[in-house]
Amino acid sequence: MMKSKIAVTIPCYNEAPTIVKVINDFKQELPDAEIIVIDNNSTDGSDALAKEAGARVLYEKRQGKGFVVASIMRKIQADYYVMVDGDDTYPAEYIHQLLQPLYDEKADMVVGRRLESFDNRAFRPMHIFGNKMVCGLINLIFKTKLTDPMSGYRAFTDEIAAELPIVAIGFDIETEMTMQLLYRRFVIHEVDIHYRERPENSPSKLNTFRDGYRVLLKILKLLVAYKPLTFFGSIALAVFAAALVIGYFPIREYIEFQYVFSVPKAVLASSLVIVGMVLLTIGSIVTITNYRLLEISSILSVRQDYFKRGNQNRRHG
Repeated sequence: MMKSKIAVTIPCYNEAPTIVKVINDFKQELPDAEIIVIDNNSTDGSDALAKEAGARVLYEKRQGKGFVVASIMRKIQADYYVMVDGDDTYPAEYIHQLLQPLYDEKADMVVGRRLESFDNRAFRPMHIFGNKMVCGLINLIFKTKLTDPMSGYRAFTDEIAAELPIVAIGFDIETEMTMQLLYRRFVIHEVDIHYRERPENSPSKLNTFRDGYRVLLKILKLLVAYKPLTFFGSIALAVFAAALVIGYFPIREYIEFQYVFSVPKAVLASSLVIVGMVLLTIGSIVTITNYRLLEISSILSVRQDYFKRGNQNRRHG
């Protein structure tokens, strides 16, 4: 399979009104890049329009943007990847700003930040609030300063394509990508872009509450998986606090009367302490396991780079 220098990948589901313009815009900005549309069971002829516009069209039969992104990582080979929605909300002229930190080796992924400049109707009601809430949770968990982890306009390296596991199915894919990269200690940069509203004849596929719920559930799952000591430790602290409050009464009785009258409270408090210790133990064990798996992943990555450089040297030798 031939490896492109830059691959502009466009997830597409019923984007007939805008797909041709998106393809032409990126052709103008990146004439040497390969434009690839990944059609996700469109019924409005988006794939035919993309082919007529000169794009290569791949198909992903499993419905959901997460499956499309997994298909991008699996089926496309390039040095640099650009991922952009096919709804013409992300201007192509910003792509050079997204790619430059990758060329300079200052970032592994660059994200187009939408919240500084956008059309009046670009965001639905509650979307900005939901975005900031999700962003705040991610920054709290990973101690970062990101501002738009849910943006669909991204550029990244072939290393990310090779190492990033994709589990999400739907529109929570951007959140998962961000958290997976932060967990694996890759560097994410953000650049400001102007986010445009969708054309009137191009309806959005997002549902504010359904997709917001999925994103929050994804954060919770990834928190349990990748920050288990934070998750279980927080619950354990709450349990210990409850045990302290409940245990205060039998302890006071014993101090005053050398006898415990509130036996049920004493039993409950003791049980809560045991539960708290179990939660802390679970969090510690999973954290240590995750750390060892991260070490193994790092070693495999280093070996992969070593063999890649060896193969390149043999080809040029």
